[in-house]
Amino acid sequence: MEIKTDALVLRSTDVGENDRMITLLTADLGKIGAKMKGVRKAGAKLGFAAQPFCFAEYVLAEKSGRYTVVSASLHDGFFPLREDLAAFYAAAAISECCDLLAFEGMDSRALLVYAADALEKLCGNDPAAVLVLFLIRALAFAGYPVRAEETCPYCKKKLFGRMRFELSCGAFSCGGCGKGVPASEITYSAVRSALKGELFPERDGNLRALRLLSAYFSEKTGAEPRSFTDLFDMI
Repeated sequence: MEIKTDALVLRSTDVGENDRMITLLTADLGKIGAKMKGVRKAGAKLGFAAQPFCFAEYVLAEKSGRYTVVSASLHDGFFPLREDLAAFYAAAAISECCDLLAFEGMDSRALLVYAADALEKLCGNDPAAVLVLFLIRALAFAGYPVRAEETCPYCKKKLFGRMRFELSCGAFSCGGCGKGVPASEITYSAVRSALKGELFPERDGNLRALRLLSAYFSEKTGAEPRSFTDLFDMI
């Protein structure tokens, strides 16, 4: 049986002399593994479809729960990412987050759209700002939404200045009421921009928000994406 689905390559592993196993985030099947035969040969027709961050329409042959790539039609390879080291590491962080959040059989269409949109935005924008927007969307997809209301959820006073962020529930509170980790006003502003679907223009706010959201991601998933550590060392 053959299946056609849009998918994004999350990671790949060499197998034998010429083959490769790839992990795909698909729109219809969730996260799956698929074999690509002969793609490591020079001039292989489907070599592009085994590369990291490849977003394409894949035709898969399925037999006994195992998938083999038959053909692929490229949507976007996001090639400019390979010319910017910070953007490349940010793209790796996006792939790793998707790998941790998705599983086989789940409806992953929304997560796939968020990831592809983030990879496109990385080509020419602040990697930290793009990652903040992606994490806000991905966390909501996984059932861990971030909240940045105008007022403190406890005392109902307007939020400003020094605040707290509750890692247990993903909400900002005022410095007097909250019991979470410290959070600055610029961090709060960056998160609020992302919740509106916008990229925040100030780099310091994006970096602070990214560190906060990566901690929240780890708190909720029990995993610490290694790509974030490498990215923080770079940016």
